[in-house]
Amino acid sequence: MKSLARKTVVPIRGEITLPGDKSISHRSIMIGALAKGITTVHGFLRGEDNFATVNAFRAMGVEIRDEIGILKIHGKGLHSLLEPSDVIDCGNSGTSMRLLTGLLAGQPFFSVLTGDRYLRNRPMKRILDPVGAMGAEIHGRAGGNKAPLAIIGRDLQGISYQSPISSAQVKSSVVFAGLYASGETTVIEPHLSRDHTERMLCSFGADIETLPGGVRVRGGRELQGQEITIPGDISSAAFFIVATLIVPGSELLIKNVGVNPTRTGILDILSAMGATLQLLNYRELSGEPVADLLVRSAQLKGIEICGELVPRSIDEFPIICLAAALAEGKTVIRDAGELRVKETDRIRAMAVNLGKAGVSVTESADGMEIQGTDSLQGCRVDSFGDHRIAMSMLIAGLASGGGITVNDPDCIATSFPDFIELLEKVTKS
Repeated sequence: MKSLARKTVVPIRGEITLPGDKSISHRSIMIGALAKGITTVHGFLRGEDNFATVNAFRAMGVEIRDEIGILKIHGKGLHSLLEPSDVIDCGNSGTSMRLLTGLLAGQPFFSVLTGDRYLRNRPMKRILDPVGAMGAEIHGRAGGNKAPLAIIGRDLQGISYQSPISSAQVKSSVVFAGLYASGETTVIEPHLSRDHTERMLCSFGADIETLPGGVRVRGGRELQGQEITIPGDISSAAFFIVATLIVPGSELLIKNVGVNPTRTGILDILSAMGATLQLLNYRELSGEPVADLLVRSAQLKGIEICGELVPRSIDEFPIICLAAALAEGKTVIRDAGELRVKETDRIRAMAVNLGKAGVSVTESADGMEIQGTDSLQGCRVDSFGDHRIAMSMLIAGLASGGGITVNDPDCIATSFPDFIELLEKVTKS
């Protein structure tokens, strides 16, 4: 089995620019494919998950040209997709599968979505229930809760949906279905999840408006191709932010990071823990707020994390757990049951791995308690096939005298293929 190891280093110094935001990259392909005219995408994240979305639309007849770092999507309008001749493989990408389900529900053809063994075990009824209420016909394993999903396109009707969870994937899937539905479709969430879909659809000319706690879309309006520049991914930045915080004497400038307020829970959490963070050169890029982040090492302290902070930082919790493991005192995480149905059960995975590194962790149904320690023990851990678990534990190695080895690190390529190269850049003496 392949593995990677990292151990204590000299202080982290310098500056880095991160690959484009994963969530925005997915949506640029989907919305560009549905628009009329050419959509040009700069800064597209060249990860396996995002190319699963590219390949899905190519399979439905959309021309997408890859011109050395720039993607050009030749869209023909909302009703231009063709029935795929084969099953669409979403790989490990939950975003691809869940958003495509809503989008395909309104197409006049039959399609099947599948994925790798991890994706085929992730819950899908959270999508099927609201989209089914709009008139979709979708079949899957385990009563429709697991892929493969077979989708028979139908005429859809707009609905008002009160989502029981705060999930950008649920919201976006229903919104995409709403583009094809008659009347209005409304989605309201307990707490506002990331709003990249709404922002981008607005810039492409959709009949869409944000509401307190949600969004409303009216179907039928054609979209127009745009030029998009994608900012750096704050979820990717999180690994380097925490690395800088936990290695004494470190200072790092991370340039061109997306700081959409629905995604900056990680910054609020780390600031509450005592992090030294500065946002410089704040600006807007293709409708998304962007800044450069200056980070310096700091002694962190344990806090309680719950409520609206959770959906604003849901992807960053593995690395937040590491920050908590090296903070003074106890960190309590609540309202984060969604972590149990990500690429793996991230609560369980981080509890097991941090436990091997000598950290006291107590799980609960929707979170965990982590007792901070001064340093980590050297150990060998598993990635559980989850890119964020793998990267978090490699960063953990920087605070371990004996080093930490991560089994099965190839999953990192799904979201951050340049991670090891960048990590070596900032940790070399």
